[in-house]
Amino acid sequence: MTIGWHFDNTYSKLSDNFKEVIKPTPVKDPELIILNEKLAKELNLDFSNISKKELAKIFSGNVLPEGSSTIAQAYAGHQFGHFTMLGDGRAVLLGEHLVNKNKRFDIQFKGSGKTSFSRSGDGRAVLGPMLREYIVSEAIHALNIPTTRSLAVISTGEKVVRENLLPGAILTRVASSHIRVGTFQYIAAKQNIDDLNTLVNYTIDRHYPEIQTSDNKALDLLNLVMEKQCQLVVNWMRVGFIHGVMNTDNMAISGETIDYGPCAFMDHYDPKTVFSSIDRFGRYSFSNQPPITKWNLARFAECLIPVIDKDEDEAIKIASETINNFQNIYEEKWLNMMRDKLGFFGEDQRDKKIIEDLLNWMEQNKADYTNTFCYLMNKDSISNEIYKDQKFLTWIKNWKNRVLINNGSIEKSLKLMKNTNPTVIPRNHKVEEALLAANENNLDNFNKLLSVLENPYDNLENIDEFQFPSSNNNYQTYCGT
Repeated sequence: MTIGWHFDNTYSKLSDNFKEVIKPTPVKDPELIILNEKLAKELNLDFSNISKKELAKIFSGNVLPEGSSTIAQAYAGHQFGHFTMLGDGRAVLLGEHLVNKNKRFDIQFKGSGKTSFSRSGDGRAVLGPMLREYIVSEAIHALNIPTTRSLAVISTGEKVVRENLLPGAILTRVASSHIRVGTFQYIAAKQNIDDLNTLVNYTIDRHYPEIQTSDNKALDLLNLVMEKQCQLVVNWMRVGFIHGVMNTDNMAISGETIDYGPCAFMDHYDPKTVFSSIDRFGRYSFSNQPPITKWNLARFAECLIPVIDKDEDEAIKIASETINNFQNIYEEKWLNMMRDKLGFFGEDQRDKKIIEDLLNWMEQNKADYTNTFCYLMNKDSISNEIYKDQKFLTWIKNWKNRVLINNGSIEKSLKLMKNTNPTVIPRNHKVEEALLAANENNLDNFNKLLSVLENPYDNLENIDEFQFPSSNNNYQTYCGT
């Protein structure tokens, strides 16, 4: 039976400076944990007549699909500000799957064994973090935020050494590509102008064909990537998502969210919120995500200096002016996003103050970020004594007055808000419950959580347990390596 793979592998045809040709390391006893059948359908893949045993062989890399061309990609990265030459140390790209002859998707294994980029790593992944990426990436997709997706997770039948012996696993990740800011950093560090031009042209052909005939392709690429990344981080801020490890190697040129390591969602509003166990100084805190995006884009701009203008000083000037415009682009997008969250139509000079007053009140009163907007949308299940606070009641009056200007109405505003504010997010304690049970071969909680998160903007019934934060304020996440 034909599954429907249609590989057309362009990245693997680039020179060896961009990658290593390597196959996944076979695993002992692969077992299918979960298959994303909806995503498979979107990819025009049909696994319905393939046994679970055969699926496990496919998604472990023990049996490779016809037409695949397996490689590990080279890239560098500023990891917590420190530059390192990296690469896929535990991932193998199977190839590029075409859907309807024009939509191209990378199919990648994560946790598939050592490569030449592994350094001291074991090349393997653990079941818990791979299932976390599955849950959160699918939740981010349902929240209408650009992201890589998860097609399958298999257990390997092998133990992986971390703090303890843990069950090994491999995730199959789907992305519009895995080209990162770090990819450009790697090639730029090699100081080969031909390779840099190759990467610029390849990226434009793949993601931004509208600028193929531009007079200054590199500059236009910088502007387009900045626009995409601005929109992406604004979306993260909209739903309270904290990526946790915004290194330049985790910043996709496509504008998709990539690499769900120590990620989590903010419960009570605190701009300094950090969940990552390794982020001791709050570099990647909730409020730092916009300035870090700008910082990462500045590193991208540095890579492009040789191809922006032959005159280095002129190129630096142009790139600096471009990056310095980030703040204006971001603030405008963020303000419009917050207007949507509050149901405001048009603009009013008082908007920023109304928004800041709410956020300040939320921070001071430790109000839940998601549920406060649900309360404003009259969600019956959301109630809390803090919403009877006099300052909040005064703010409500100002908010309702603002809603009514620019031909607005409460009904119209509520409709806008319901399309912007999720009713449910992946609450951190519910994710942990699901992962803990999955480690004991019980996927009931996992599947129930996925089902709830599929429609985060709908009026779902009987979901109270998924709507409220845990009383544990010391939640931490780990990268899994």
